Amino acid sequence: MTDEPTEAGGTTRTTSSSGSTASGGGASPRPAAASSERLSVPKSSVCSRSYFVVVMVFFHVYIVNVIALLLYVHYSSGQEDAGPPGRDAAQGEQQHQQQQARSQRLPSSTQSLRDVSLPRVEGVRVGHVQKLSLVPNKVHEITTLSLKPLLFEIPGFLSEDECRVVMQLAHLKGLTESQLMVQDGQEELAKELNLSPEEIFNLLDINQDGQLQLHEILTHSRVRDGIWLTPENLQEIYTGLKVDKDENGLLSLEEFRLLSADAFQRFLLQRGVERSQLVRNSRHTWLYQGRGAHQVLQDIKERVTRLTRLPSTLVDLSEPLQVVRYEEGGHYHAHHDSGPVYPETACTHTRLAANASTPFETSCRYITVLFYLNSVDGGGETAFPVADNRTFDEVCLIQNGVDLMDTRRNCEKSNLRVKATKGKAVFWYNYLSDGKGWVGEQDEYALHGGCVVTQGTKWVANKWINIDPDYQRQARYQQLVSQQPEDEDEDEDGLTLHFDIHQEL
Repeated sequence: MTDEPTEAGGTTRTTSSSGSTASGGGASPRPAAASSERLSVPKSSVCSRSYFVVVMVFFHVYIVNVIALLLYVHYSSGQEDAGPPGRDAAQGEQQHQQQQARSQRLPSSTQSLRDVSLPRVEGVRVGHVQKLSLVPNKVHEITTLSLKPLLFEIPGFLSEDECRVVMQLAHLKGLTESQLMVQDGQEELAKELNLSPEEIFNLLDINQDGQLQLHEILTHSRVRDGIWLTPENLQEIYTGLKVDKDENGLLSLEEFRLLSADAFQRFLLQRGVERSQLVRNSRHTWLYQGRGAHQVLQDIKERVTRLTRLPSTLVDLSEPLQVVRYEEGGHYHAHHDSGPVYPETACTHTRLAANASTPFETSCRYITVLFYLNSVDGGGETAFPVADNRTFDEVCLIQNGVDLMDTRRNCEKSNLRVKATKGKAVFWYNYLSDGKGWVGEQDEYALHGGCVVTQGTKWVANKWINIDPDYQRQARYQQLVSQQPEDEDEDEDGLTLHFDIHQEL
């Protein structure tokens, strides 16, 4: 996400500073002549004595007033501190009741989790290097690549043998297409929400100008259909469906009514969709890391736990390891691994504990740890288009015909790119801290994507750590999972119960 980096992840930054100088002067002493003239004025002893008495009277009155003021303040504050009888006891009882209520809300099996909170690795500054021992007899260097998002790079996180084993296990498990060519059932959500065309139009009209710009329609279509359309593609669809009556590239509400999802998809199916037009073009599989898994997979999970410094329970209850292969031409356009969580949104992994049904679900992935399993001959970098931008505005992602989210066309325009090198790992936080030791708001700067592979093949693995920003839901989820009998935790495929509720974003 920000300035163009080198392979090592370095960035060039420009800073400016300004300084100022100040000078001061004091009052000039009076001329000696005037001083000696004043001293030469004759005074009687009576006047001198009267002057002295007056000065001393005023001085004593001043001292008495100061003492009286201090006594008043002292006794006033003492009475306030004392307060009404039983006030300290009442406060103590109130605090005790609050602690009791808090302990009742948080299951005992996870109460210590809240007490410990979620530690975060400090970035300090871009280029800062920390040393950490993650495996015996080896020291890893962790380099800060950006502060927004908080992003780090660890060369040599995996050995060559570990990379080879993970790829072999993925081959044995079998890889499937990461995305279908055209997704069905998109109208069901709209029907369930009972949204009118006017309501959908207002949701898409980000700047509320009564017209839908190309980028507003593009964002909607990519989320809905998983098809990556360029502005040129969208103009073709406008022409084919005859919705842009005045041909100005903007859609009014009346014109938008003609652009139904069914008509949109029918046009795409008739025209045909190529793999290069998908939001992502890859194959993937999942590798279980729990009891009975290959020792290399368990070692990687334990290493991630030490790296992130999170409680092992959180890592254990997160998603299995995802292994992804990109062939030549493969890519993944810029996206967020997690979505924002609102009151009407539920995290996918804790939905069973949410005690509510909602049509909106998102993958709450607090941390992403990405491993490169091989070195790519050409392309395949991980791009962070807006890393360390001074400001971020989603509308500005598509300007002057340049789409920063398009990793096939504009990867080189990303602020930060990380080269795919065997054994290297990068990890970042998808959420900010709430300031109280838990998960805060989504970090919009964590936008990232996979640049197109121009030569060779690219293998990566993702380890996501799932945490619900709603602590009580996370605690209930952990209690729910802990109550499952151990012999029922695993199914015939070796996947744990909680994995059944994980879905890809």
